[in-house]
Amino acid sequence: MNSVSSINRLTRITLAIALLSAVAACGKKPDAQGAPPPAGVSIITIAPERLALTTELPGRLEATRIAQIGARAAGIVLKRNFREGSDVKAGQTLYQIDPAPLRAAYDSAQATLAKAEANLTTATLKAQRYKPLVEVNAVSKQEYDDTVAAQKQAAADVASAKAARQTASLNLGYATVTSPISGRIGKALVTEGALVGQGEVTQLAVVQQIDPIYVNVTQSSTDILKLQQAMKSGQLESAGAGQAKVTLVTEDGRPYPQAGKLLFSDLTVDATTGSVTLRAEFPNPDRSLLPGMYVRAKLEQVVNASALTVPQQAVQRDLNGSSVFVVGADNKVAVRPVTADVAQGDKWIVSDGLKAGDKVIVEGMQKIKPGAVVKPTPWNPTAAAAPTAAAVASTAK
Repeated sequence: MNSVSSINRLTRITLAIALLSAVAACGKKPDAQGAPPPAGVSIITIAPERLALTTELPGRLEATRIAQIGARAAGIVLKRNFREGSDVKAGQTLYQIDPAPLRAAYDSAQATLAKAEANLTTATLKAQRYKPLVEVNAVSKQEYDDTVAAQKQAAADVASAKAARQTASLNLGYATVTSPISGRIGKALVTEGALVGQGEVTQLAVVQQIDPIYVNVTQSSTDILKLQQAMKSGQLESAGAGQAKVTLVTEDGRPYPQAGKLLFSDLTVDATTGSVTLRAEFPNPDRSLLPGMYVRAKLEQVVNASALTVPQQAVQRDLNGSSVFVVGADNKVAVRPVTADVAQGDKWIVSDGLKAGDKVIVEGMQKIKPGAVVKPTPWNPTAAAAPTAAAVASTAK
């Protein structure tokens, strides 16, 4: 029994020594002279692209058509036929003014016309009877001339009576106040029982057409001159009045889903602000855009046919300016100063410092330094955005 126990004990000691030797071998440091593997980085290869340059400008919304409804006939308002803030159609009745006195005036004009027509008939018949008599000297020429003049006077009275009847008919029609355009009507400016149209036009309501709707924006004349100079030198191209795309950002910071079109640019510079007014038109089918609202308009006025861009995260900024990390032909990292002053979405437009074919590091910059050898792989923006989206979803839960 003792010899067997001694053998087992010796075996366990041997196994323990072997195990410690293996652990020690695994924990040995690599050869100090061996270089670490190159750090992996994600890069993009710079290539020119055709890019529409967007300018963000402040603006106000304005109705495309505004109709100020006024009382064209004098009288008492009997009824209001619309709901405030509702949509109305062209020709829809808005107010009814008491037509009784206007109808009486029309009937009086009609009677005056009938009397004038009767007098004309009498004068005409008399002139017709006198005409053969004056030829045989049965009546004097003076008497015949008086008869012809009376006929012409009666004809003039008929024309005057017709004009008076037409005026009375128009005034009677004005008793029914209709909307001249389709649009949204505001609050009622008078109530039933109000006396309107006495001596001056009484405003009754305002109808505004807001589909489509205008946005008026202002741009400094200095910026416009810079764009014109860039286009003349060939650096930029005009997007064209019919091709310039306009988008909106509302007061609460949300992008408006439908794009608009640029209509015109004013020819005059405002002397007080030094700016020029531009107008764009936007569809507004759900009436969510209202006149007077403040918005930000993103306007594509020019196109850079050979723009060089890099993701914003690739640009490093410090007191000395902007720079990027580039990878050379030998996979060594170098710092390249750049000029990147214009942002376009999530990219910087680089106007100086880079050329087509340069390889710019986008990810992995934390573990590199100038002169280091790296292992570059193409940058995948979709894969880079996925962890961020997953983190946001996790936080929301």
